[in-house]
Amino acid sequence: MTKPPRKTGSERPAAGDGGRDEFWRLMTRYAPAIGLLPASVLAGYAMGYGLDYLFSTTFLRFVFMILGVASGIVQLMRILGKDMK
Repeated sequence: MTKPPRKTGSERPAAGDGGRDEFWRLMTRYAPAIGLLPASVLAGYAMGYGLDYLFSTTFLRFVFMILGVASGIVQLMRILGKDMK
């Protein structure tokens, strides 16, 4: 009796599974990008808040929040730009 050939994982999925597999592949690739912008804004605000507390000012939290938005957008462009090449 002969054994069926082993699957090596390099075979293409069946026609009906391609869309679902493609969806999950894209989700795992872009999932970090979902939280990137809010995390950057929060980190910038937290640093500004700490510096405001340290120097007894009130404007640094907003300056660093804007810098956090800018850094989040730059990182998002880097992630999306990798796939355009």
